[in-house]
Amino acid sequence: MLQPPPSVLSFAGHDPSGGAGLQADMLAIASMGCHPLSIVTAITIQDTTGVNDVMPLDAEWVADQARAVLEDMPVHAFKMGLLGSIEIIAAIAEVISDYPHIPVVMDPILTSGRGDELASEAMIDAMGKLLLPQVTVLTPNSLEARRLAQQEDDNHDIALGFGLCAQRILKMGCEYVLITGTHENTIHVVNTLFDTNGIVRADEWERLENTYHGSGCTLASAIAASLANGLSIDESVLEAQDYTWRTLQAGFRPGMGQYIPNRLFWAQGSENADSQKD
Repeated sequence: MLQPPPSVLSFAGHDPSGGAGLQADMLAIASMGCHPLSIVTAITIQDTTGVNDVMPLDAEWVADQARAVLEDMPVHAFKMGLLGSIEIIAAIAEVISDYPHIPVVMDPILTSGRGDELASEAMIDAMGKLLLPQVTVLTPNSLEARRLAQQEDDNHDIALGFGLCAQRILKMGCEYVLITGTHENTIHVVNTLFDTNGIVRADEWERLENTYHGSGCTLASAIAASLANGLSIDESVLEAQDYTWRTLQAGFRPGMGQYIPNRLFWAQGSENADSQKD
């Protein structure tokens, strides 16, 4: 009997465009050689241009979905995306607290790519108190990192540096924070992984010309899958960045909005796959 692939359980919202959310997570996790498990937190009305509305599920339903799967099969990593409500945040925190040996990767989705608000200040506070102490790797972009790290007495006209953001976020309890630099005004994109001792690694990537719907979901899911496959934190972060950059390089624009990462670029013929490795 063949050994089953490692399983990654994702808590995220449903995206009917297939660009982000659970759809993005499932494709990325499967592409990294793992079995994806999907826990729906919210139903969204969105397309490649932005999010028009979000309907969070009942928190008990979210918890029951997860517990049914967790009691049936081993799970090797958790991934969290759009959470939907304070009640859902509390329910997920309670579920994952029963599995402290399973690594947790969290993409703190606060807004859509268009800027639609997806997390209230009360939800952000609940994330910090209930979820971050259980998170292995947090993957905010620079805008999300600054919002999570912002304090009342900060000068809001001055952008916080990555190092200070990471220091403040790590004090909330997570083990590592990977701050991505896509939104920064730099020639190349620099993604920096921090732990309580400082910078663990900083990786520089060619900046691509398009904007993408679901790139953060792809990166966090790829990290979770790499951890599930037995790689270290350092190896998982590098492997996931490489995979994500390749999905962006091969991205496509199916609608009138942003491009979507091509998470199956490697499956579109050997010639195309080989070209991505050059």
